[in-house]
Amino acid sequence: MKKLALRLMRNCGVFALTRVMSAQMARILMYHNFSGLNETRTDAVNSTALRRQLAYLRRHFRVVPLTCIFERLKTGRPLDKLTVALTIDDGRRNFYEFMFPLLKEFEIPATFFVVSSFIQREDWVWTDKVLWLSEQPSRPGELSADKIEVLFAKLNRLRPEARTAFIEAMAASIGVFIPGEAPPKYAPCSWSELREMADSGLVEIGSHTVTHPILATLTEEESWSELTVSRAQIEEALGRRVESFCFPNGKPGDYRLSQLRQIREAGYAGAVAAEFGMVTNDADPYELPRIGVSGYSDALSFSKNLDGVEYYQARLQSSRPARAAVAPEDMSIKSS
Repeated sequence: MKKLALRLMRNCGVFALTRVMSAQMARILMYHNFSGLNETRTDAVNSTALRRQLAYLRRHFRVVPLTCIFERLKTGRPLDKLTVALTIDDGRRNFYEFMFPLLKEFEIPATFFVVSSFIQREDWVWTDKVLWLSEQPSRPGELSADKIEVLFAKLNRLRPEARTAFIEAMAASIGVFIPGEAPPKYAPCSWSELREMADSGLVEIGSHTVTHPILATLTEEESWSELTVSRAQIEEALGRRVESFCFPNGKPGDYRLSQLRQIREAGYAGAVAAEFGMVTNDADPYELPRIGVSGYSDALSFSKNLDGVEYYQARLQSSRPARAAVAPEDMSIKSS
């Protein structure tokens, strides 16, 4: 029913209308994983869907490097109409395997945010360890599909050492050991693959910290180290300046105002978060919203988000008066 409604909206010109209405705002798309033609992964965009998405972008939008958006915002020059930047988080090899060839074919730029310790194979991304545990036959109940988001919310609030201990305890409870290196599904790119992509002129390599911590759980010293050491490691390995930063998880509450200042002081040109939204001309270049499209393999959902339908629906919903959660006569009791 939902798809039918979206199809009717698109056929009636609603998608085209919202695309025109939002033309002065830039879109920053957020990807995480990619897969082959015959693979079915709910968190990944398969090659067929990705090809459709890039063709749609070429047809209706102007795709630019993320740093172009940073530069426009900093200089006060208006954003070009229908501007889009592509971003991909974490540093997994499935980007190199499935998306990079299509970027070359379509001549479309992208920014690839990498976790430097992951690329150096010192460890793998902790969120992937949780997902790997959820795939085990004897997984704990809290790793079931209907509960895993609650678990992630809990883990996001823990200090790194407490989170690591919690994940290892979950593994021990079902009698498995977490591999020292990421399994193929979660494997990282190599430095040579990153150099190849950077040398193509199409892929900017950005920083996603050293170890992918939630910055709000760190001290100021620790977050400064994550910001500066990751950047130094990437620049040394690639021989290129790192301009862009991406907050791990990147939702409200995952970082502090002081850490926004640290990103500026560390010398980054800008940063992206994961809060849904479009980029206006007065946006803060160090806290830019993005549009998540990782799980969208159908064209309708992709264009709904990209063309602005979702954006205007969210604005309409937020402008409606909220229904009182309790009756007025109960307010004095509830507020005590």
